Amino acid sequence: MSKRFINNIKNLKFKPFDNYGKVVNGMSWHKISYDKKNGGFGTYFLKMEPGAKSLFHKHKGFEEFLVIDGELKDADGKIFKKGDFVTYLPGSKHNSFTKNGCLLLVFMRGINKQINKI
Repeated sequence: MSKRFINNIKNLKFKPFDNYGKVVNGMSWHKISYDKKNGGFGTYFLKMEPGAKSLFHKHKGFEEFLVIDGELKDADGKIFKKGDFVTYLPGSKHNSFTKNGCLLLVFMRGINKQINKI
């Protein structure tokens, strides 16, 4: 018999987002398979409350996400909307902001590194 876990979007239990060692205000996550100790690979839901802003960071590996609800504005002004699937290549740097809040399904392939904006 196969082992599996089922996550229903209606029943997710979010915890404060602390992937960089400290809680980021207005952000919370529900880990599915994400494991920081194992190289930062896996999947999680990320909820950003209205006005939340991610920390500026650099991608060591690919990061991809699906916008499930709301909108997210990237540092370069590009707006991601519900249904958009976004891919960041290794080495890319950015942060994001949401005016009205959003829910993302994130697929990580490597730990992001917090950096100072250049």
